[in-house]
Amino acid sequence: MSFSLPSLYPILDASLLPSFERGVYLVHTVTELEMAGVTLLQYRNKQGSDDEILIDADRMRKAATSAVTLIMNDHPELAVRANFDGVHVGQDDESVAEARRIVGPNRMVGISTHNLEQVAAADALPVDYLAIGPVFMTTSKLNPDAVVGLDGVRAARRLTRKPLVAIGGITFENAFEVLAAGADSVAVISMLFGSAEEPAKIAREFLAIAGR
Repeated sequence: MSFSLPSLYPILDASLLPSFERGVYLVHTVTELEMAGVTLLQYRNKQGSDDEILIDADRMRKAATSAVTLIMNDHPELAVRANFDGVHVGQDDESVAEARRIVGPNRMVGISTHNLEQVAAADALPVDYLAIGPVFMTTSKLNPDAVVGLDGVRAARRLTRKPLVAIGGITFENAFEVLAAGADSVAVISMLFGSAEEPAKIAREFLAIAGR
């Protein structure tokens, strides 16, 4: 399948979800993000059981309309069971070939890359987009890979014509530099969900400036 990446790719990490009224928060947040113009949203849960992941995913699927593409991090089988639109795998997760076999030809598959060798290898795989990072220092991973910087984004852009997502340490202040360096989209966690402000308010302001 072929698609165009939006400039903003929020990642909703389960570790940032409140323990109190978790379901209410999920439904509210997904609904408000869609109203703010978000059209691509990833759910990431590194610690939860399959049942816990599916409960969250079901809430998200019911809250979002077909205008929002929902991506499951790491779990192709759960992406299918949750009726998500795709899966995102890392270098140490299920292989792209296996993920593609599980989700089929009509769901999206994305892959993380952390250096130019991985970008070149991923370009030849049956993926719909590549993610490169961390672009800057990040606190969202316990053991992050080496920072690639804006030069890494530029180099990755030269190696692939596939849609390119930049991730890692991206803020409202530096996101537009990242897009200018060649990324089609910026994937963000803390920028939206680590703030006292409503995630939808930040997303709306960003999209108004980015224009896509």
